[in-house]
Amino acid sequence: MTIESTHPGPSPIATRLPNTTTTKTSSLPPAMRSVPPPKYIFFTDFDGTITRQDSNDHLTDNYGFGHPRRRALNLEVLSGAKQFRDCFWEMLESVSMPFSECVGVLEENIELDEGFREFWGWCKGGRRDAAPQEVPIVVLSGGMRPIILALLGKLLGLSEDEKARLGMEEGMLVSNDVGVKEGYRSVEEENGWEIVFHDESEHGHDKSLELRKYSSLPDRPIMFYAGDGVSDLSAARETDLLFAKEGCDLVNYCEKQNIPFRTFRDFRDITATVKEIVNGRLSMRDAATGRQVWE
Repeated sequence: MTIESTHPGPSPIATRLPNTTTTKTSSLPPAMRSVPPPKYIFFTDFDGTITRQDSNDHLTDNYGFGHPRRRALNLEVLSGAKQFRDCFWEMLESVSMPFSECVGVLEENIELDEGFREFWGWCKGGRRDAAPQEVPIVVLSGGMRPIILALLGKLLGLSEDEKARLGMEEGMLVSNDVGVKEGYRSVEEENGWEIVFHDESEHGHDKSLELRKYSSLPDRPIMFYAGDGVSDLSAARETDLLFAKEGCDLVNYCEKQNIPFRTFRDFRDITATVKEIVNGRLSMRDAATGRQVWE
């Protein structure tokens, strides 16, 4: 595939032979294991991208040290004065509520981005009004896995089986996690939980590492990414088309670093653009036009 840059039963003998198709498929990154493999993959941040609000910001602003201190830390990350990992740790350390109470507060206050449900359905393919071939959605998040699963389950109306399946699909949700803080017995104690980072990088979760598993393939897919803020800086250079949320820090970062991007207001804008590309009516290069002028 050419990628634009911007980017009756088996015989006894047969049963004894190794299943090379399965072996080759299982060695691929998770979203590439379907047969045939997908031509397009949509990677996305969770907080403030799939959702209208950032769950970690909501906890910090309302139950931690507050918005002024959080915003000051974000600006230090954008300027390069501090690492995101350290600032994010400090943010969440300021929240003392038991973990289940945090989840409950977020389920009551966090809303789904307008248009994401339609985009989710379109990407599944198989219907007249859907994508011609399934476009896998891979969530790459700096947030915590239990919160993401709880919110996706509630906001998308997933059954317990669907939510469990999403949680078990290795590599389709890659995020940080939560654990019991040293000296405590449970995350349900006040001050009893802490974030468990995905890796040892300065980001806590370096999203570029997951993206490079796909971009390094000899027959790689076309890769989209959508994000909004400081947790997405590590992903900004790694895909063929970057969607940056209008009015958010990722837009300013991309302009400063000369990284091609396209702004979006909500997933309705993303859906329209991805449909145009998949249907061959818009090139990746022509899509990466920076800040959009909305009518």
